[in-house]
Amino acid sequence: MLYNTVVYFGKDRVFSLKNLILINGTMGVGKTATSRQLQKLLPRCVFLDGDWCWDMSPFIVTSETKAMVQNNICHLLNNFLRCSEFENILFCWVMHQQVIIDDLLTRLDISATQVFRFSLICSAAALIDRLSGDIANGVRKADIIDRSLARQRNYLEMDTKKIDTTHLSPQQTAKLIYETIYPK
Repeated sequence: MLYNTVVYFGKDRVFSLKNLILINGTMGVGKTATSRQLQKLLPRCVFLDGDWCWDMSPFIVTSETKAMVQNNICHLLNNFLRCSEFENILFCWVMHQQVIIDDLLTRLDISATQVFRFSLICSAAALIDRLSGDIANGVRKADIIDRSLARQRNYLEMDTKKIDTTHLSPQQTAKLIYETIYPK
């Protein structure tokens, strides 16, 4: 397995450049499934799904809960970035607007970090099919389809590398991301 070869020499220490991998996309496009597969490929990797910081019942979206979630995400990501045991920090979340990514990055210590930004996209038919399966299994509510389709176009305009997952499995998508971070 290839490892990141860039090394920085600080005043009192030597450290390797870390990778922060951001994966966004609309609900149901495959962010979590891809991230779980990618975590298996990446050396010394820690994975945070932004939804884990938002897992509440009832689900309440207010300015207070949004701020809390963003603060929790930044706190965790900064801890991962500071930990010498991790080379790859993998974060997935909907992040449907460029300003969300931009704000997140201003709150992180990425001075010794390469940042990789990926947007997962897929056809409307594939998205409807994936979400319909989740609805049938009781994982999501029916209103998710319209909300997810409405956000899909946002990702085309973002400063990210787009990966069309319409005909890709999470394993194949993860491999494409891995090969971007660790080219042969």
